[in-house]
Amino acid sequence: QLQLVESGGGLVQPGGSLTLSCATSQYTLDYYAVGWFRQAPGREREAISCISSTDDSTYYADSVKGRFTISRDNAKNMVYLQMNSLKPNDTAVYFCAADLWGPGSDWSVAREYDYWGQGTQVTVSS
Repeated sequence: QLQLVESGGGLVQPGGSLTLSCATSQYTLDYYAVGWFRQAPGREREAISCISSTDDSTYYADSVKGRFTISRDNAKNMVYLQMNSLKPNDTAVYFCAADLWGPGSDWSVAREYDYWGQGTQVTVSS
């Protein structure tokens, strides 16, 4: 079973930056699309980005396009989410998830992903 671990969350001021990491130590991530989702208190889980398993195509939600960048380093079994120009409404728990040979027909659908990490808190506040 693929285990994912997120890291890099924390407290940052509005306008600041953070880089989240998603790692696995047991298997390669080469064959997985990896998505990032977030969930704020009282809100539904939101898909924010995905990088494909095959050609490294990237996908972004409109709410983060132009501010967030997803990338992967297959040699390190890592996927990153660089977050710039952070806003208070970016505050949430951020999760990474993996979809074997994904993404499927819709990268933003949570049920397409087979494995999930435990999440890392990102708080944007002055």
